[in-house]
Amino acid sequence: MKVAAAPPQSILEWGWAGRALEGDVSGDLHVVAPFPGGALVALIDGLGHGPEAADAARAAASVLQNFASDLLPVLIQRCHEELHRTRGVVMTLASVRADASSLDWIGIGNVEGVLLRRRGARRRDDAIVLRGGVVGYQLPPLRARAVPVSRGDTLILTTDGVRSGFATSLAIDDAPQEIAESILARHAKGSDDAHVVVARYIGAVP
Repeated sequence: MKVAAAPPQSILEWGWAGRALEGDVSGDLHVVAPFPGGALVALIDGLGHGPEAADAARAAASVLQNFASDLLPVLIQRCHEELHRTRGVVMTLASVRADASSLDWIGIGNVEGVLLRRRGARRRDDAIVLRGGVVGYQLPPLRARAVPVSRGDTLILTTDGVRSGFATSLAIDDAPQEIAESILARHAKGSDDAHVVVARYIGAVP
């Protein structure tokens, strides 16, 4: 596990934790890619586990990093076209834009996502609505959902190697890296690759 410090121009502070089922080769992979005025946060789960799952996840991650500022349906379509010769992946993407104080997100498959509001916020926590499908094989209609985001709100994405209910009893004021490590330690199933990425919105950089 590694600590991921926020890049100088990032609007996020973030961390991650992961565990491979087979040795050091995991089919789960995250992407956090700043772009002017915003940042893309993604969590990818290659189907199955092992080297072929990892190859599919890396192919998707390369597309996401290269086109991070694209609209999310366009990004998923780009990944879909790139992954036809792989096992395919499921993924959840979130694009945070500081100028609009908004988060757009879309999920294909079973990578869970929650947006936890900062302590004392008036807005309720939110959860992503996942759509069935496999990127690289069959896509559902692609439509991102937009939600408002405020400084201190925390996004958490987990693959299906992490049990549901991970958002309960969290120390939400902890640093993102500490939250990610806590979720993995308490909720990893042990029967699949498991991966968590946590990103907190810190607002526009002056």
